[in-house]
Amino acid sequence: MQENELQSAVSELLASDLDPTTQQAVIEQFEQEKTPTELALLLESLPLEERLESWKQISETVKAAVLVEMRLDASQTIINSLDEPSLLALFTGIDADTLLELQDNLPDHLMEEVIKRMDEEQQQRFSTAQQFSDDEVGHWCDHQPLVVPAKTKIKVVQRLVRRMMPAHSNAIFLVDQRGNWEGAVRFNKLIGADPLLRVSELAESEFPILHAKEDVYVAADKVAGSSESALPVISDGGMLIGRLDIGRAYELQAERAESQIMATAGLDEDEDLFSSVRKSAQNRAIWLGINLLTAFLASWFIGLFEATLQQVVALAVLMPIVASMGGIAGSQTLTLIVRGLALGQISRANLKPLLSKEMKVGALNGVLWAIVIGLVAGFWFDSLMLGGVIGMAIIANIISAALAGVFVPVVLDKLKIDPALSGSVILTTVTDIIGFVAFLGLGTLLLL
Repeated sequence: MQENELQSAVSELLASDLDPTTQQAVIEQFEQEKTPTELALLLESLPLEERLESWKQISETVKAAVLVEMRLDASQTIINSLDEPSLLALFTGIDADTLLELQDNLPDHLMEEVIKRMDEEQQQRFSTAQQFSDDEVGHWCDHQPLVVPAKTKIKVVQRLVRRMMPAHSNAIFLVDQRGNWEGAVRFNKLIGADPLLRVSELAESEFPILHAKEDVYVAADKVAGSSESALPVISDGGMLIGRLDIGRAYELQAERAESQIMATAGLDEDEDLFSSVRKSAQNRAIWLGINLLTAFLASWFIGLFEATLQQVVALAVLMPIVASMGGIAGSQTLTLIVRGLALGQISRANLKPLLSKEMKVGALNGVLWAIVIGLVAGFWFDSLMLGGVIGMAIIANIISAALAGVFVPVVLDKLKIDPALSGSVILTTVTDIIGFVAFLGLGTLLLL
C-alpha cells in the first residue's frame, strides 16, 4: 500500500465536515481494495474516537482478521469497547491460529467459551500450541493440510497437490500412523513419478527441521536462511506439530527488529500511536525513572568538584539531570513518531491530535518527575527554592522534548532526511539547550 493512499484515507475519515454515510463509504472502499493488514494499519492511524467509529463500519467477516493484524494495545482498545455478547459473536468459529494471536487480549472466562464453540480439530490444535510457551516455535507454527501418511500412493498425493496448494509450499510432509515425522517430498519429484509407488520412496529423510521448543526468532532465522518455503516443526517425541513458512518467518524478523528499535527508547513495540495519555505516560515513566538514577549518578560525580565550582556548585551539579530527563523523554516520542512515519501512519490530518496527546503525556510525566526531583534536590542542598527551580525546569524541558519529538522527525521527513538516523542528534541538542536555558535562567532570577 502506498503511503499517500493511507494518508488520504486518514484525512477523509478525520475531515470534520464528512458525514457518517461518506465515512462508511471510505471504509467500505478501503476494505474492498486492501488486505486486513492494511485495514489494521488504517485503524491504528486514527485517534481513539474515530477508530471505534470506523470499526463499526467494517464487515463482520474480516473483523477478527483485522484484530489479529493490529498491535496489542490498539486491538485492546477495540475489544474493551465491545460487550461480551458482541465479543462471543465476533470470535465464534475462529480457528486456533487466530485465537492464539488474540488470547492475551481476552479474559479467561471468554477464552473458555470461545474454545467450547470451536470444532474438535481446532480445539486440538489450540491445545497442542498451549503445550509450548509463547517464545517457542511450537506455540506459533501453523497447520498446513499437505501432510499425508508415508504409505500413501503417489497418485493420491498428486491429486491432493492439484486440489490444494497452501501459500509458501514446495514440499509435502510425511508422517507415520502415529503422526511422527517421516520426511518430505518436494513437488518437483512428484512430476513423472510412477503413480502406483508409495510416496515414501521419494522421501528426503535429511530435510531440515525445527524443534518445537526452539526459540521462535531463532527458528525464523533458520527458515529465512534455508532454501525452503517452509520447515516442519517437530516435538521432542518426533511428532509433526506443524510448520513455519517463509512469510511468517519474515514477519517475525521484522517484529524482532521493531522491538529492538523501540526498546532503545524504553518502549514496547505493541504501544499504540494513539493509546491513552495515562497508559502512554505509565509506559514511559518507568524508563524515565531508570534514567533518573543514572542522571543522579552523573550529578554525584560532578559534585566531587564542589570546591572548584564554588558559588554555582548546586546549579552545576544538577544540570545533567535536567538535560538527561529532557533527552530521554524526547527520544521516546521521537521513536514512536519515526515508526509511524515509516509505516505511513502520520499525515497532516492526524498530526494535531497526535501532538496534543504527546504534549499531555509530557505534561503528566513532567509534573510527576518534577515533584520527585524537586524534593530530592531540595533535601540534598537544603534549599526549597533550588528544588522549585529544578522542578520548573524539568516540566519545561519534558514538554519541550515532547514537542520536539513530534516536529523534528516530521520536518526531517519533509526535507527527505532520514529521521531515524539524524533525529536523535537534533533532538538531544534541542533538549540540552532548552534545559540549560530554563534551569540556569530560573536559577539566575531566583537564586543569585
